[in-house]
Amino acid sequence: MSTSAIEPGAKLAARFRLEDRVHESGGATLWKAMDEVLARPVAVHTFAPDFPRLNEVVTAARAASRLTDPRLTQVFDATEDDGHSYVVSEWVSGDTLTDLVGTGSLEPERAAALVAEAAEALAHAHDAGIPHLCLTPDHLVWTAGGTVKLLGLGVDAVLAGVADDNMRVADASRADAEGLGRLLYAGLTGHWPGEDTCGLPVAPTDDGRFCTPRQVTAGVPGYLDTITCRAILSESRRGLTPLTTPAEVAEALESVPRPTPMPVPPPAAPQVTASRSEGLDVAPPTAQRPVTPITHPHHHHQAPAGGGGVLGKVAMVVVVLLVMTAVGLGAWTLGRNLGNNGTPPADATSKPSSSSAPSATREVKSLAASGFDPLGDNDEQNKRAADAVDGKPSTDWHSETYDSADFGRLKTGVGLMIDMKESVQVKEVQIDFGGTSGGTVELRIGSSKSVDGTDVVDKTSDVGGKKTFTLDSPKKGRYLLIWFTEVPTYQGRYRGQVNEVKVLAVK
Repeated sequence: MSTSAIEPGAKLAARFRLEDRVHESGGATLWKAMDEVLARPVAVHTFAPDFPRLNEVVTAARAASRLTDPRLTQVFDATEDDGHSYVVSEWVSGDTLTDLVGTGSLEPERAAALVAEAAEALAHAHDAGIPHLCLTPDHLVWTAGGTVKLLGLGVDAVLAGVADDNMRVADASRADAEGLGRLLYAGLTGHWPGEDTCGLPVAPTDDGRFCTPRQVTAGVPGYLDTITCRAILSESRRGLTPLTTPAEVAEALESVPRPTPMPVPPPAAPQVTASRSEGLDVAPPTAQRPVTPITHPHHHHQAPAGGGGVLGKVAMVVVVLLVMTAVGLGAWTLGRNLGNNGTPPADATSKPSSSSAPSATREVKSLAASGFDPLGDNDEQNKRAADAVDGKPSTDWHSETYDSADFGRLKTGVGLMIDMKESVQVKEVQIDFGGTSGGTVELRIGSSKSVDGTDVVDKTSDVGGKKTFTLDSPKKGRYLLIWFTEVPTYQGRYRGQVNEVKVLAVK
């Protein structure tokens, strides 16, 4: 079967222009297309007239289109007719898990964070009765925008012929939990624990069973090794409770710090010694003309014979006058100093000016953090608070997730309370808010572990990335409260996030 009768340039629904044929198999073709109405790229599946599962794939696509989790590929349109049947979905740009482990395993916590996001999204899909059933490394994408996307929900299972209306819910849940475990195994080891290699090396075996991640790759934390085994290798270790649903996998990985966009180093300042091949010269090099310093009247250009004499004389007069002025000023200053017996003028012994060097600071090393909610209706992820002061920007504390930036007007704020273990004069606070955006945060310092016991010393809106709060006058206190009066956006909802905190105090 083939849909090759449809050629690049064809337009569907007078809107979707097919551009590049990405993949074709079994009567279904995947295209990269352009939505000419919204001027955006989209993915389009087209089907041969005799495609055997056309009704099933369109039905699955329509069901998937009702899901709103931003980590799942969005379906825009699904049409079945006798002419051109097609499914239009979001075009996702980024690196698949296959790409990410192409040169070796990922950093363990990052691999776990990617799979944790996929597990949460898939748990939402299962709540709506839609399993995936085709999880491979190519279905998990770290997008160009720094987010996680899970591709092919519902549709790919029908295209692969593995969808079955008679499959029990428990069996579908178990299949996807195992699929998530395989993705985690791939991220931790760079190998695939299955017969189909999915483009990765096959996982090594021991006594007929796949080796555990820690047996394959050094440095895999024990808890991640255990979670993987519970999902796909439970028979290799006794006494482990298997993970049988995506929700259980998501819960097991809940404490893993979530992925943040990779930091992009700032461009290096151009060096004046760079060669022309580095792009600094746009014209052929010319002989460098010597510069004549005006403080060296003996170093001058001789006027060319037969011309330029007037200009040369004027320039010489200007130079001589400048030199005479400089000499006279130096003599006057010397005479004044001698008249004062070598003592400096009275104003030179006065207090230092405001331009003098600032007070020396030191980093406050002993920091303890806790989630802070004055209403006490939850602990604001207190178990993650230590990740904000562990010296690792890859880990983070984040608040509970809310449906609105202002907490539904049920509370005035939530935050992260930092105990500096002693009362210090805080001069500067550096905070990495990760990849968030929006929201409002107050920086509060005081001697009491409460909102009323701290004073606002600075405030910022559009929270995100690294921010430095420098106090005009140092503020003394033991407690530092990072107080979110509005929380930033997060995947369609709202939560505060702090990756790392650094405090500088006056010595």
